[in-house]
Amino acid sequence: MQENNKISNGVMLNVYPDSIGAKLSDTVAMLKMAEFKNAFSLLYVLPTFFNSDLDRGFSIIDYNINKDLVDTNDLNDLNALDIKLKFDIVLNHLSVGSPQFKDLLQKGDKSTFKDFFINWNEFWEGNGLKNEDDIVIPESQFLNKLFMRKSGLPILKVRFPDGTEQPYWNTFYQQISYNPIALADLKSIEGLTDSLKTQIVKKINDTIEQSIDLNTIDFEDSTNLKAEIVQIVEQKRTYLGQMDVNANSPLVWDFYEETLKKLSSYGCNILRLDAFAYLHKQVDESNFFNKPGTWEYLERIKQIAQKNNLMILPEIHAEYGLHLHDEVANKGYYIYDFFLPGLTIHTIESKSSKALLSWANEIIAKGYKTVNMLGCHDGIPVLDLKGKEVNGSYNKGLLEDAEIEKIMTTIMERGGRVKNLYDPSGNKISYYQINATFFSALGEDEQKMLLARAIQMFMPGIPQVWYLDIFAGKNNYQAADNGGSAGHKEINRTTLSMLDVAQGLKTETVKKQLEIIHLRNTSNAFLGQVEINDVLDDKIDIKWINNKSVMNLKADLDTFNFTIENIENGITTIYSY
Repeated sequence: MQENNKISNGVMLNVYPDSIGAKLSDTVAMLKMAEFKNAFSLLYVLPTFFNSDLDRGFSIIDYNINKDLVDTNDLNDLNALDIKLKFDIVLNHLSVGSPQFKDLLQKGDKSTFKDFFINWNEFWEGNGLKNEDDIVIPESQFLNKLFMRKSGLPILKVRFPDGTEQPYWNTFYQQISYNPIALADLKSIEGLTDSLKTQIVKKINDTIEQSIDLNTIDFEDSTNLKAEIVQIVEQKRTYLGQMDVNANSPLVWDFYEETLKKLSSYGCNILRLDAFAYLHKQVDESNFFNKPGTWEYLERIKQIAQKNNLMILPEIHAEYGLHLHDEVANKGYYIYDFFLPGLTIHTIESKSSKALLSWANEIIAKGYKTVNMLGCHDGIPVLDLKGKEVNGSYNKGLLEDAEIEKIMTTIMERGGRVKNLYDPSGNKISYYQINATFFSALGEDEQKMLLARAIQMFMPGIPQVWYLDIFAGKNNYQAADNGGSAGHKEINRTTLSMLDVAQGLKTETVKKQLEIIHLRNTSNAFLGQVEINDVLDDKIDIKWINNKSVMNLKADLDTFNFTIENIENGITTIYSY
């Protein structure tokens, strides 16, 4: 797709359909307010826009509009506001509840979609040995190359109609639920009196309610029937999970063709490729960014996107020292600037702009096309800042390990929570990201938040703004505590009512952020060239110039005060913060 000013110069708001009020129509109503006029040119709506069931939208059932949250009138209104849309396609996986996987569960080996997903045992056949649970454990030289997003093997065992248990590749989330049984469920078992059935039903349902292993139940006089009873319970279990698709299947590529066409029909302009680096899988390779397979898949997706007038944005988290961002950028793709959030916090807390401006100069020198952010629906990246050993040589990171640890410690002391990565044995090997609102990560200091926003708006790239940051949202510990295994993410996903929006718009923090965002979204200067001026480490001086339009940010990291000088049509305006 051809870029235009609304994309290359525009500011992007990032929301769930129900982040503001109850439905996407409330976000649209907010964007129609006078205070938001011309503040945003793009809207990134997260995938609860579609039908989904887990991981707050990233476990897609299908790419039809979620009618509980979205109406086609919302899309018409956004088009009238000249706000372009960004959506996700989750390339690596689909929900257990997708029509494809449901068909597999119902029909087993006879399903049309038998090869749409990855049977773990079939994938590793001949390259490992089965354990006591009938799961192939890959040989160590293969297993040790896998990149794990959770502890244990990346599988979910599901029950086929013939009673067999089949392990399917499941890189991300999963949940198995055992459902209560009734007396009628035991009718097929001969030799049970009504009294025994009542006792068994109570024991089983109590065990399920208390989340105790079914195998620990003592069936006393009915022990000889235990296997039959447990089988009935197993047949009633249900699943949630994000099942990895098999990109070797032509059906998967037919699905991608259909999906991109559908998203384009909704008005999508930018398409974020979620988890694309996990898609290509091959024995004796990592399951993350295999080469050349990943490039081949990305090129195929690009060709489909071009047919549908979509600009694609591959999403990848990896250490700076691995230089994957370099490789993706050199192929001509936009990249996510996952380095900026941590660098901004480091800059403000250490009162040194050296690392930040070094990265800004690299973006300019190498011509990277980026989408940047501070907060987002996920966490604040820290792994991305690290160095990495590659082929026996150590490539430096954007920050030293001690500096990254300092960021982590600071945010954790301010209430943040951590997500880690694991090796195939379930041992923690690395931190991944910290979950906190950006405002809380900065110690809930309003001046720091304003400076962080100004830094983002003056960095090269398309600025993506998390809705909660505009309103200086604080860590939501109750939501995080109540959120289960992935609850750490809910700390930064608080829903704002329309009353919250109205009250926030009366505060200086919100007004000033919107003022800075508006300048970024409307000034012709940002269509020109950016200069990173040499200054002392405790200062920032970034200037954008386009003919006679100039925008100049000057910041003092000792006081966190800053000015923005705007020259337009020979008239100079200075904004002081």
